[in-house]
Amino acid sequence: MIKKELLDIICCPESKADLLLDGDTLVSMDKATRRRYKIINDIPVLLIDDSEVLEISEWEAILKKHNKL
Repeated sequence: MIKKELLDIICCPESKADLLLDGDTLVSMDKATRRRYKIINDIPVLLIDDSEVLEISEWEAILKKHNKL
């Protein structure tokens, strides 16, 4: 599990937006990019080329689930 202290200082490498912890992934709060980054062995993989761009509906559903939208 990623510590809150780490979540407070890391951001999306593309948009510089805050990241939201969703299971074993981090989701960018930026609506324009909507990137999802994997967490492997408790280490966030914040490489743009290894990230996934979410469909707007999936991104919105994740944010709603966490009361961020």
